Amino acid sequence: MKNELSTSFFPSFYCLLIIFGVVASCQNAPTVEKATNETEMSQEEKMLARAQALELGTRYEGPPGEALEHHASGFAKILCSAVFITGLDATFAAENIGYFSAPYEERAKMSGWDIDRENKKVHVIVPNGVVRTAIYTDGQGCICLPKGEDKLYFNPVKVPPNLPDPASQAWPMGDQLVEKDALPPEVDQDKIAQAVAAAFEPADALTAALVVTWKGRIVGEQYREGITMHTPLESWSMGKSLTATLMGLLIEKGVYNLDQPAPIPEWQGEGDPRAKIRISDILRMSSGLRFRAPQDPDFDPSVGYPDHLYVYTGSVNSFSYAANLPQQWPPNTVGRYRNSDPVLTNYLVRLGVEGMGEDYLSFPQRALFDKIGVRDMVMETDPYGNYLLQGYEFGTGRDWARLGNLYLQDGVWEGERILPEGFVEFVSTLAPAWKADGRPIYGGFFWINGEGAMPIPKDAYFMAGAGLQMTIIIPSHDLVVVRLGHYKGSKPGSEALNKALALLVDAVPQKE
Repeated sequence: MKNELSTSFFPSFYCLLIIFGVVASCQNAPTVEKATNETEMSQEEKMLARAQALELGTRYEGPPGEALEHHASGFAKILCSAVFITGLDATFAAENIGYFSAPYEERAKMSGWDIDRENKKVHVIVPNGVVRTAIYTDGQGCICLPKGEDKLYFNPVKVPPNLPDPASQAWPMGDQLVEKDALPPEVDQDKIAQAVAAAFEPADALTAALVVTWKGRIVGEQYREGITMHTPLESWSMGKSLTATLMGLLIEKGVYNLDQPAPIPEWQGEGDPRAKIRISDILRMSSGLRFRAPQDPDFDPSVGYPDHLYVYTGSVNSFSYAANLPQQWPPNTVGRYRNSDPVLTNYLVRLGVEGMGEDYLSFPQRALFDKIGVRDMVMETDPYGNYLLQGYEFGTGRDWARLGNLYLQDGVWEGERILPEGFVEFVSTLAPAWKADGRPIYGGFFWINGEGAMPIPKDAYFMAGAGLQMTIIIPSHDLVVVRLGHYKGSKPGSEALNKALALLVDAVPQKE
């Protein structure tokens, strides 16, 4: 089955192909040599020529292993999480969930798969006889075991929320929707209801959850049959924005600052050019590390399996893998959507948390989720216990709405500053390297609506994940909109979401 890009998004916005479940292969992208002078060059050709001129000339070495075995690893993890975290039927999951790290067409090449419910394992068999296994842990979700191994290299830790029963607390800290006052007359409740309905039509959009808040109050909410407000759903690269939030917490605590060189241990050797990469450069997807991603404008699939996927499926120490990459460009010069940067940010989070003498695996729940009422977030790791929050996390519609409202409220929650002053502005402002590339679409692990690709105001910014997982913050209208869905429905889902967004923006007043 072939995925397609929604026609509501134009080609220059190709970095957002991941949102719609499309692996962006630019094998037909124009080469620099085709243009005879700068005036004849397209914007993309200029961008590629600029990147070529800035190249540092280091050598690229791709990930080891066979691509089909990596696809099997991704498929085993996807099935495991769908069955044991979301509670989906395995056959439904195989047909509809998570094409990103296990493409739909690659699944048909497997010899078979098996769900071991007693031991909470999933086995996927490759035609050469190799078996890739994912195991469910009560704490860190599902983890794919290294090839040929039968155990993890860390002890999973259960991290229950330190919060009361959500039924006993009012939203946003709990589930109760106790509204003392009716919505003001300038809010069109009928139009909000129309928007919610539009997000679920047609049925093959496979929308699983929609949560809409206005001024922090839930004004619209709906779930697909079998999904509830407490069902963790695949969220993919929205985890990058969660990663930014964890870094923001550490900055607020004084552990780091945005402009300091990133203290990655592997970069501290004498004369290492990577020692000049700042934390802000990494958050802006402009570290400049040599790392192939399908979203690269000049991506050539014939070169081999991309690093961008390997940090999900390789079952290696992802932090070590990313930290040992060479430099391709000087930092803060070229913007590329690559998983090396969120992986390294999570590495810095681990170093910072453990440097404070705190427990790494429980830190997100204790330092963030317990403060904003999040109880159902499941975050997965590599076999070494490193969080893979570039996209291996599962959250509920309401929990993502809580995180969105933290940003809408400038990082303050019920009077407590959780994120440092100026951090929300930082993540929602166009990154310099992306501006230099002529692509006004990326901030600091958040996308921005700089090209007006969605029917929402230009001040909007959003978390986004493969398969149309989105948390959209619209400050000018006090709106947060969360849409979660099953991967196969991303194309009709994007069209449905655009209809819903247009109605929602029109349904509430603009801030004066």
